[in-house]
Amino acid sequence: MSALVLVINAGSSSLKYSLVDGDTGESLAVGLAERIADSSGAAGILSHTGPDGEKHRTELPLPSHEAALRAALDAFDAHGPSLADAELAAIGHRVVHGGARFSAPVLVDDALIDAVRDLVPLAPLHNPANLEGLEVAQRIFDTVPQVAVFDTAFHQTLPEHAYTYAVPLEWRDRHRIRRYGFHGTSHKFVSGEAARLLGRPVESVNSIVLHLGNGASATAVAGGRTVDTSMGVTPLEGLVMGTRSGDLDPALHAHLHRQWGWSLEQIDDALNRDSGIKGLLGQSDMRELERLLEEGDPRARLAMDVYCYRLRKYVGAYYAVLGRVDAIVFTGGVGEHMPGVRAQALAGLERLGIRIDAEANDTHRAGAFTVSTPDSEVAVLVVPTNEEWEIAREALGVVRAS
Repeated sequence: MSALVLVINAGSSSLKYSLVDGDTGESLAVGLAERIADSSGAAGILSHTGPDGEKHRTELPLPSHEAALRAALDAFDAHGPSLADAELAAIGHRVVHGGARFSAPVLVDDALIDAVRDLVPLAPLHNPANLEGLEVAQRIFDTVPQVAVFDTAFHQTLPEHAYTYAVPLEWRDRHRIRRYGFHGTSHKFVSGEAARLLGRPVESVNSIVLHLGNGASATAVAGGRTVDTSMGVTPLEGLVMGTRSGDLDPALHAHLHRQWGWSLEQIDDALNRDSGIKGLLGQSDMRELERLLEEGDPRARLAMDVYCYRLRKYVGAYYAVLGRVDAIVFTGGVGEHMPGVRAQALAGLERLGIRIDAEANDTHRAGAFTVSTPDSEVAVLVVPTNEEWEIAREALGVVRAS
């Protein structure tokens, strides 16, 4: 049986795709359609990289996600590899929110689509686009098994005391207000790879995974199961991020509304789009933060201090939750490429058995590598995430079991 899976990640105005061997993780092609149904009337952009490694970029009308996916199929025909010859085993869809209902990948059918639609109130910015991707792919690939892989699924092992907010019962029961967590596909992949790097079964490893990109989250993983995670009912809670504030006083919305008359929409937009590193520094590019740090910019120094202090707080909290920690794992663009963040976030934790090797930390290598000292009781690892491979192998697993 073929192991090839077409992985689709439909956003509100974009559609990312990749053709992945679910058994080996080999990526045969990747692509991105942007400016779908652009309100300004600008042409869409399709970028496709095939087996030759050359990136092909085309401007063309993309009035809908269906047009974008059909353009992607044309790119496969023109630049390879041929999907007709590939004999797809499955199509794997990234779906952001599965609520409390989905703790594993699920075959796509009418009932699944209805369930994703029912969850739109929990993820109004993401699930509608994911839903459109599901429906479009069903129309185009009507004979290929399709599987939904949920970003929240890995966190459904959270114990009740960890996912429950101390809010009125009606909020929890009727409105489904609880901690869900996100980046679950990444946290699952990375915690599994960390165990492999340590040469141990995943069931025997306790790890703290720090997924640090423009969005950022921390997860405490005990024996391959999430026991706590930093994001909540939305992706705003937790760590300082590129444009999101992370943890703050929950009364802030009411305070700003009473004192300044700001609308809930204004406040929500500011906390999600103009806060985090952007709010502290004026822009969200962590590479620019590094450059300004080297120049001695005081705003950059404060931004770095706030960012790493929040990380250290979560590492300490999750150490207490787990009781025993075998590995702290950095992933995502920031986690993989900013040794200064790794060093500052873990500085002063030697009493917890965490010791960074400065030379190893400052030397970037391809793939996964260790940055802790040989005598460190807790391994500190850098593990590149591969959500596309995780989605592909989960989709493949569902199809093979059906």
